[in-house]
Amino acid sequence: MPASRSIVAAVVLLVLAVSGCSKSSQTPRDMVATANPLASAAAVEMLKEGGNAVDAAIAAQLVLGLVEPQSSGLGGGAFMMFYDARRKTVHAIDGREKAPLQAGEDLFLGADGQPFKRGWVEIGGRSVGVPGTVALLFEAHRRHGRLPWRDLFTPAIRLAEQGFVVSPRLGSAIADAPRLAEDPMARQLFFRQEEPGGPMVPLATGATLRNPAYAFTLRRIALDGPAAFYTGEIAAQIVSRVRGHPTNPGLMTAWDLAAYTAPEREAVCRAYRGHRICGMPLPSSGGLTTLMILRMLEPYRMRDLAPNGPMAAHLIAETSRLAFADRDRYMADGDFVAVPSAALLSRAYLEGRARAIDPGRDMGEAAPGTPMAEQVAQAGDSDRAEAGTSHLAIVDKRGNAVSMTMTIEQAFGAHIMAAGFMLNNELTDFALQPERDGLKVANRVEPGKRPRSSMAPMLVFGPDGALFAAVGSPGGSRIIGYVAQTLVALIDWRMTMQQAVALPHILNRNGETELERGTQAEQLAPALAAMGHQVDITQLESGLQGIRIVDKRMDGGVDPRREGAVMTSAR
Repeated sequence: MPASRSIVAAVVLLVLAVSGCSKSSQTPRDMVATANPLASAAAVEMLKEGGNAVDAAIAAQLVLGLVEPQSSGLGGGAFMMFYDARRKTVHAIDGREKAPLQAGEDLFLGADGQPFKRGWVEIGGRSVGVPGTVALLFEAHRRHGRLPWRDLFTPAIRLAEQGFVVSPRLGSAIADAPRLAEDPMARQLFFRQEEPGGPMVPLATGATLRNPAYAFTLRRIALDGPAAFYTGEIAAQIVSRVRGHPTNPGLMTAWDLAAYTAPEREAVCRAYRGHRICGMPLPSSGGLTTLMILRMLEPYRMRDLAPNGPMAAHLIAETSRLAFADRDRYMADGDFVAVPSAALLSRAYLEGRARAIDPGRDMGEAAPGTPMAEQVAQAGDSDRAEAGTSHLAIVDKRGNAVSMTMTIEQAFGAHIMAAGFMLNNELTDFALQPERDGLKVANRVEPGKRPRSSMAPMLVFGPDGALFAAVGSPGGSRIIGYVAQTLVALIDWRMTMQQAVALPHILNRNGETELERGTQAEQLAPALAAMGHQVDITQLESGLQGIRIVDKRMDGGVDPRREGAVMTSAR
């Protein structure tokens, strides 16, 4: 185990010992799984005070925005899946960022009509979408919370003022983002001058980080609600930082912020082996694409295949190819584009798609199917690394559950800080080129449109209708593969949540079959190559967090690739 992970493991064990963990001798009545022990502890604090899963999720996310600012925060967006145990209803709340109203199809085009280089547009104001996280958290609390809104901010404000120890993951992220120092606010927070007149150096692992500006912002939102964020001084600072970027100014206005809303949408739910699986609808492609993969796998006896065997890997790769081909062609913001969601998930359509699978041979790049007559073109995602996303899962003692994925896109988003938090660069999730082969790209930039996402927070219900699991992951377009494989592990291979999230990754985004470097998955390369797969052995940095319930007993799992912690309020 690398030294940094050893340090993380020690910290996690210490926090679990103090706060209570899933291995308590008392059967847990509730459970929390987040990407950082301090965030998990904040969630448990709310549960102990009588809060529910929504209250705990809000407190956890406010802390995550402080202790892993490279991954999520007030300046980004989120999707929340909430299960109301008393009403037995599933709610999907959309906090995805939006394009400014002044943004058009040419947002990422130069004077010659060609797209700007992605590395240039990713940093600066042009890539910043209207943030949605604050609106989502408030909407979720208004509809489903129990504790007073202001109380949910206490743990994050306390940590921001008193300080916290920089974790190995945050320390590495700062060191790997030298351009972060170009932003004066970020430079002041994340860098130090070791001697007068000397160079600014990244804040190291183990240092204490305080963020008084973030604490001030939280106090304002705690007192005045989302109006404090979307109007007034904080909103003015966001607009100023976006439009005033020295090399790549953006188009966001005060009106864009004031007009933002986080709507509740109808969750997309389908059956898989007697389980009901519910995910986010568009503008996230995560729910639809994950369900497409699972439903094409259903005819195969996955439970009889070795989890780390070549046949399981082959079938997951082939179904993923087909699903990603359709995702790239058809899926975008459903408020702007007519997406054939029901047709894409119909059994007849998916059975037809699955006929292209040869159990012994890779099909190569898959073509999209034809669930609709209208022809559209859709740009695929790039293969760039993505570290600006996080996930949490919470189940409270009443049986309510939250599965929520949060993002600022890439590590530290647009590298712009405002009022103590980082701003997203989520608009780069749009296609940079608005046309392809003479056809409009569905995921092109349009005023007020939400860029297509891959985030896939999921809720799973067993054959008896009871909650079975809450799970999700960061990871860009790879999220879909991470979550689909985890659901197969839970349902077909009956793994515990920890076993499932730690499983070596195998995925395919309609290109190379990716195998996780340094794991048992590497050993599959010769067998898959013999089947015709183009194999890529690569680092696959998921961040899966989840909770499973079997026979009224909970077990949680946090991705060993990150710094998460499972906790419970049980003593």
